[in-house]
Amino acid sequence: MFRKMRRYKQQVSTEKCKELLNTQWRGVLSLLGDNDYPYGVPMNFYYDENDNALYFHCAKEGHKLDAINKHNKCSFTLFDSGVKSENHWSLNITSVIVFGKISVVENAELAYEIITKLAQKYFLDKNEVEPEMQKHFKNALCLKLTIEHISGKLVNES
Repeated sequence: MFRKMRRYKQQVSTEKCKELLNTQWRGVLSLLGDNDYPYGVPMNFYYDENDNALYFHCAKEGHKLDAINKHNKCSFTLFDSGVKSENHWSLNITSVIVFGKISVVENAELAYEIITKLAQKYFLDKNEVEPEMQKHFKNALCLKLTIEHISGKLVNES
């Protein structure tokens, strides 16, 4: 169902992909938007390996939700900061792309728990998370991208 990587010698392991999903901060969620144009939006995320899923939060209305309601297949792409080759212009970057289906987490208690974990990833002071959740959760939705395929690649520029 999913294509094999053409430049297979640059493919990285699933373990490396999971490492990047656990350590990187942002990626781009790509959906089928208005008039079937691609809609890519930078997103914070939380990866839960046990659920084989990525989680996001968003507002309760807007372009993203309209796109998801129209077509739930999506991809999410991220890449690390790269490593500069010594004495050369090139930058070697490892990227990951995830394909799957995205949906709203309907269970409010579960959504609260997941968005709390997502917030804990980003807040420097973990004590700030709960007050922010109390203040803003009522205006947020939790999205779940169930992973169907994942691949990664080391882009070795030359």
